[in-house]
Amino acid sequence: MAATEVSARDEEKPTVEPPVSPVFGSCPLPIFDHRQIVLGHGSGGKLTADLIDKIFLPAFRNPILDKLDDQAVMTIGGARLAFTTDSFVVTPIFFPGGDIGRLAVHGTVNDLAMSGARPLYLSAAFILEEGLPVDDLRRVVESMRAAAEEAGVQFVTGDTKVVNRGKGDQIFITTTGIGVIEEGVSISADRAKPGDKIILSGYIGDHGMAIMSQREGLEFEGAIESDCASLNGLVATMLATPPMVGSDFIHCLRDPTRGGAATTLNEIAKRAQVGMVLREQSIPVRETVKGACEVLGLDPLYVANEGKLLAIVLPEKAEAVLQQMRQHQLGRDAAIIGEVVAGHPGMVLMKTEIGGTRVLDVMFGEQLPRIC
Repeated sequence: MAATEVSARDEEKPTVEPPVSPVFGSCPLPIFDHRQIVLGHGSGGKLTADLIDKIFLPAFRNPILDKLDDQAVMTIGGARLAFTTDSFVVTPIFFPGGDIGRLAVHGTVNDLAMSGARPLYLSAAFILEEGLPVDDLRRVVESMRAAAEEAGVQFVTGDTKVVNRGKGDQIFITTTGIGVIEEGVSISADRAKPGDKIILSGYIGDHGMAIMSQREGLEFEGAIESDCASLNGLVATMLATPPMVGSDFIHCLRDPTRGGAATTLNEIAKRAQVGMVLREQSIPVRETVKGACEVLGLDPLYVANEGKLLAIVLPEKAEAVLQQMRQHQLGRDAAIIGEVVAGHPGMVLMKTEIGGTRVLDVMFGEQLPRIC
């Protein structure tokens, strides 16, 4: 049949047009009502929130879980404990600046530290794919040992399972951690208040771009390495800011992992029902990362980090906390990037370098899958 011919059967087929967004013209509307899990459900963005709201929260709802922080805070026998769990499915499992083992330790330690807790003990569960080289497993485990030693935590229990070849992706790791919160420390997303200052501990986007360059075999001017690190030491330094030791001046801490800084700040704004205004020129991004993002069509504000934190602190204490952070290796590039406001609750706006205002919404799907 010639290319210009149309069969009778084709003529009978109805034309089905994609749904049209009333805002963006011909762009199809995002689909929330998925009948199967898609990669976007693990993005940390809108699909992840939808999955939590519709599936997990209705089944497991309780006052501790309802806070939706990165860890649960419980009082047991007079002690305040932080408890968290996380799974790591990154590909490739080795990347510039780290590997899945270091990532598993640092990620769990950081979730505990974001409550102001002192991390103490970890567990680790391994799902190994048949065919994984034993030397690779040994390398991962050694990385975990070294990372745990650096963070001052111990592995005290664990589990191992093996799945058939082709039924996994080399290695998946689930880690659980527990830590203790000292008296006088009260840190949670719902404590952000209008007037509070927003502090970022350093350059964003390093981890995501390191993974992407390794995964795709890309080379950029200047090396890009993951920022993978445990932040409990930095948090302890911040809490010891003189002369406010033990004072209630840090309202919220979060590490911007999946979905990056923009998604994390949106989560806090929604939880506390406050607005936020950022200054683009104040947000530290390495030129190599900025250039890589431009080439790939990505936004550094939505790229994952594994060794950075966002702090929301009392305005009158912000400069003192900032100077304290800069005395620690992981906070030497810290900057005040914006403030919490009463207007536009649940929304994050950014004043751009050219004088405009941009809405930083939550990503719908997955910008970079299998990133942590």
